[in-house]
Amino acid sequence: MRSVSPLPPGGARRTHRSGHSRARGRAGAFLAVAALSLSALALAPGGAQAAPEGQEQNPGDIVTAEPSTFQYWPGEPADATAWKITYRSTDASGKPDTVSGTVVVPNDGKNTRRPLITYAVGSVGLGDDCAPSAGFPDGTTAEAPLVNAALVRGYAVAVTDYEGLGTPGEHTYTVAQSEGAAVLDAARAAMRLPGAQELGVAADSPVGIMGYSQGGQASAWAAEIQSSYAPELDVKGSTSGGVPADLMKVAEAAEGSSNAGYVLMSALGHDAAFPELDLDKYLNDEGRKLATMAKDSCIDKILEAGKGKKIEDVTVSNPLEQPDWKQRITANKLGTKAPASPSFVYHGEADETIPYELGQGLRADWCARGNAVQWQSFPGKTHVGTAIDGNGPALEWLGARFAGQPAPSNCPG
Repeated sequence: MRSVSPLPPGGARRTHRSGHSRARGRAGAFLAVAALSLSALALAPGGAQAAPEGQEQNPGDIVTAEPSTFQYWPGEPADATAWKITYRSTDASGKPDTVSGTVVVPNDGKNTRRPLITYAVGSVGLGDDCAPSAGFPDGTTAEAPLVNAALVRGYAVAVTDYEGLGTPGEHTYTVAQSEGAAVLDAARAAMRLPGAQELGVAADSPVGIMGYSQGGQASAWAAEIQSSYAPELDVKGSTSGGVPADLMKVAEAAEGSSNAGYVLMSALGHDAAFPELDLDKYLNDEGRKLATMAKDSCIDKILEAGKGKKIEDVTVSNPLEQPDWKQRITANKLGTKAPASPSFVYHGEADETIPYELGQGLRADWCARGNAVQWQSFPGKTHVGTAIDGNGPALEWLGARFAGQPAPSNCPG
């Protein structure tokens, strides 16, 4: 679930770039312009916009919104209008919560209905400073170039920060129930944002769901629950890459490796969502030290601190062997139901973070349940390499769905 950046893997923030990435990033980008005012919302302290007090809040309703900026690389703003928002969603227990995110719409002179992509980012860490919305204004969010690739195609993009990443509380990392709801509610929020409406984001805009790595888990779960959770959205399809479709198998693969920090992050995420799991009672002194650090840190620092660790190194007993932990972890398994819309699933054959067979398994499960799956493997590509190389084909696939073309499927049989 590594952060996906054209720079060396694992970084949620960028401080430099290569000439090749600079040339690619400039495509379609111009000067940023001032964000539109949100006249339909009341002014809140500090310049943010807030919903009127006493108004009932439903999933996707905007709590606050304020003008922001979107740079796809430091010093290079996209020609787009952006807002930082908080909006209502649903946590893993089915209770209302508030999530932050960003809505970005191209300044292309269009005010008629345009497609909307709700985009789920890969792992950035657990601290609020790591949230995508925190890095977009200065161009340091790793996946900003991938988001920009959608903007230059004329699509509006909503990017959730997920629960607890940019809002009070701890980030419920890899808890798919919370992530999927946050992704779908980000689309709803974008449609309810007055300034975005003026630029062509409408209640009946065609919607695409997109994500890779942790974001692939989130986008895939969102696709699976969309017909029941957000049936009013006109979802044309989902793209999910490098998907950790089975967290127990991801944990087994990461044990004692350079990816071991992800296991700690996932344990902390589930403990945040389900406090009764009581992770602390399983940790030893070293585990508590790492957990305290991780809760306020970004991905690079967490992975470095966890490198080579085994579960037995940081615990007095393994929580993943306990029935309550097993139940919560396995509840995130993808492929038990088919999305209502077609899907594009992709995975790198040399993925060192998420085992390749998990992508193959998700494809097989969805195909067996009747979903129109277009599968693409990337020979020789690592986890981060596939994030970069797969973004273009994923956007092309979504573009064809937005254009009304029949969804292809290469399901076996």
